[in-house]
Amino acid sequence: MLVDFLRSALIEVDVQNDFCPSYQTARGESLPPGALAVNRGDEVVPPLNALAVQFARRGGKVIATADWHPAGHVSFAASHPGKRPGDTICLPNGAEQALWPEHCVQGTVGAAFHETLDLRPVHLIIRKGYRTQLDSYSAFFENDRTTTTGLDAYLKGLGIGTLLFGGLATDYCILYSALDALRLGFRTLVLTDAIRAVGYPEGSEEQSLQRLRETGAILIDSEAIVAG
Repeated sequence: MLVDFLRSALIEVDVQNDFCPSYQTARGESLPPGALAVNRGDEVVPPLNALAVQFARRGGKVIATADWHPAGHVSFAASHPGKRPGDTICLPNGAEQALWPEHCVQGTVGAAFHETLDLRPVHLIIRKGYRTQLDSYSAFFENDRTTTTGLDAYLKGLGIGTLLFGGLATDYCILYSALDALRLGFRTLVLTDAIRAVGYPEGSEEQSLQRLRETGAILIDSEAIVAG
């Protein structure tokens, strides 16, 4: 068996409207692409839904993460006069901050989970990036690398040792979440058919996948887990 479901968790990373190229309102109205839409981002949903069903049947845990930014968040280019998405700034602590379009603002349609993502198997939702002056890529830590989301303690308290990651985006929140999982001692699988990349800067997707391989992550298709 590739995965002991009772000691494993599926982490569905940031499958939110603002990261998807197409989505609808609760009334079924089609809306333009999300503010930070990932090319083919909504394609991660079917494999995640299929695997979540297996976790629900076999006693595993399913966790969803979500960006939950306040208005005026430090990562928004609009929060810094004269700056544009794609620029970087230096924060007071010396860290470099990439600037993005306004996205996943608390309480907006863009911050909601994609309407086709099945939340019924989800046991826990982790909201991150809700501090105005602190961004967050990882499911485990904010970008200061010390402020925890509480996910590590939650998982270890349940005796979970294996994590499977899918969602958005490969070269940011998937990458940092999986690297932290490895550093924290989890067996880490990245679902290659259930991730999509921003692709910025050029080559970031390939570099991220290579870094994950070199660090010890297992890159695998979700169908192999379902079949196993």
